[in-house]
Amino acid sequence: MRFSPLFSKLRCHPERSEGSAVVPSKDRTTFWLKTAQALALAIAVCFTLGATDAGTRYNDLNHRLMCTCGCAEILGECNHVGCPNSAGELDELRAGIGAGQSDKQIFDSFAAKYGATVLAAPTTEGFNLVAWIAPFAVFAAALLGTILLVRHWSVGKTELAAQPANAEMDAIRDRIRRETGEEGGY
Repeated sequence: MRFSPLFSKLRCHPERSEGSAVVPSKDRTTFWLKTAQALALAIAVCFTLGATDAGTRYNDLNHRLMCTCGCAEILGECNHVGCPNSAGELDELRAGIGAGQSDKQIFDSFAAKYGATVLAAPTTEGFNLVAWIAPFAVFAAALLGTILLVRHWSVGKTELAAQPANAEMDAIRDRIRRETGEEGGY
């Protein structure tokens, strides 16, 4: 049975047949490289399909803002009955998206109007960067302190005493037998 040229390159164990040659490993490598690239492109397309959708963007942004009514809820999930602020803030968010503002512009306008507490997560600029760095720094310091403490405890410990020679052990066993009796002392 004769395969088309494409399928002859796909075979894992090419065999010599009339008019066909063994497929060099370079061609197989190129094929698998192109396959991996196509797969990576397909995955990237799948993850970016909804990225430009206004509804998806609106949902993402309202989950990155806090409601200012004092309920301590995320703006998109404020379930405060009769909330005086969430409807107006959501309308402002829709207007910003409709006006074509970037995410940063929308966040800046909310922070200017309501204060920095309206942002669900601190920015990565200026002093707010400390809020991102501090947890990792505290963890690293605690880990280092624990390592140093354990090392301090283990330094200076003597090694286990050397086992006494067999003659010494026999003398100790004999003494135990005499003191406790032949039957174990009970």
